[in-house]
Amino acid sequence: MTGQQITGGGEASPPPIACSLTPGGRAAQGGQWQDLISQAMTGRAELPDGVRLTFRAAPGTEAELRGLAAAESECCPWADWTVQPAGGRLLLTVRAATADGAAALHAMFAGPG
Repeated sequence: MTGQQITGGGEASPPPIACSLTPGGRAAQGGQWQDLISQAMTGRAELPDGVRLTFRAAPGTEAELRGLAAAESECCPWADWTVQPAGGRLLLTVRAATADGAAALHAMFAGPG
């Protein structure tokens, strides 16, 4: 399977760094991320323009990761979300076009891992 990039926007200038979810929606989606991270994440690296997370390629993990990346691209179109299988693991690379966007991604995925 090849990598899949899910991009938001497409405008000439990047959209504002904001999430369109309601507080309840953010909490629910955040809970889904926390569950996936606690069950399958094996690594995290900050990039100058975002983050790269590594996950075990366990049954169901790729579908869940792709679903979350697609949902994020809808509510946070200022970032590009790429899921790619690599050597028996899954890589999620999230990049932003601006320094503020990169800082938001660093904060969004901060923590153990």
